[in-house]
Amino acid sequence: MNDYRIRLAAEHDVRQALEMKLQCWREAYAELREPSFFAHHEKELDGQVAWWERGLASGAQFFIAEDPQGRIIGLAGGTPAIEEDRDAGVDIELGMLYVLEEYYGSGLGAHLMDVVLGQREALVWVIEGNDRAMAFFEKHGFTADGTTEALVGTWQGLTERRMVRAHG
Repeated sequence: MNDYRIRLAAEHDVRQALEMKLQCWREAYAELREPSFFAHHEKELDGQVAWWERGLASGAQFFIAEDPQGRIIGLAGGTPAIEEDRDAGVDIELGMLYVLEEYYGSGLGAHLMDVVLGQREALVWVIEGNDRAMAFFEKHGFTADGTTEALVGTWQGLTERRMVRAHG
């Protein structure tokens, strides 16, 4: 289970990375979303691939974890905290951290997070009802700070909770 490598994603990785991310959504959110949600996002995949490829070409970055056969098994990325999150007192947001269910508990998620954040103070938004993710981030020093946001679009009906890791 610990036989993987982590590297920066390249444009040619985008489709496989987004397919893996969608699989992670199915695994983590099956109890929170109808099958039509996943079907909708699957139909949107080509547009998402093009958008992410443009982002990488413009200098954006994210990391992928691959198994020995080159299959993407995890991904993670961070971004500067947006203005609306400045009250959290941190400069970086862990914008995404996804690991296939078969790698839960293997240390891969923690390794990916460490590659992106190191030990820096940071924030992450976690969907309420994703108790496993909440527990993971709590284990790694994040605490819910009471800030929530009702989601819109295909995510409508769900709420995200902001979690912050501050050393101060």
